[in-house]
Amino acid sequence: MAKKYEIRLSGSGGQGLILAGIILADASLSQGINAVQSQSYGPEARGGASKAEVIISQEEIHYPKVQACDLLLCLTQKSYDQYIASLKNDGILVVDESITIQDDAPYTVYKLPILDIAYKEMKKPMVANIVSLGIISKIVKIVDDEHLLGAVLKRVPPGTTEINKTAYYKGASLLQ
Repeated sequence: MAKKYEIRLSGSGGQGLILAGIILADASLSQGINAVQSQSYGPEARGGASKAEVIISQEEIHYPKVQACDLLLCLTQKSYDQYIASLKNDGILVVDESITIQDDAPYTVYKLPILDIAYKEMKKPMVANIVSLGIISKIVKIVDDEHLLGAVLKRVPPGTTEINKTAYYKGASLLQ
């Protein structure tokens, strides 16, 4: 792992990205890696802009906000348009397949059916965040699966363990 890794998870309210950021930070901490998480969202309860930022580092973290993303996840076109300039040229972009991106991207791009898996295949829109975490776990390998899945199961509502495990593994399987 790099000494410091900056991640921004972006989309709209109701997609669970703030919870995903909390889970990612929690998993890092449980593995003994420093992490900070911050969040912002629009005034709307559902459908407004939403982002979670996580910084993971082997060293002390001096500033809690993402300055240049190593990994940017976008689940909406609006979030892509708003945050793409914050991605490092050698960074990683993970987007839902519905998003139109620039063709000459200087970064690595993963364009995947995140929302289709959550909405159509699993019939549970609220698991898009956990599908995303499964994907992220295979791309960057910041924390091991045991800690990340453990953090997922610790944070999801009671009675949703199996659906969230399935969502996590479906996301991870997209990159195998």
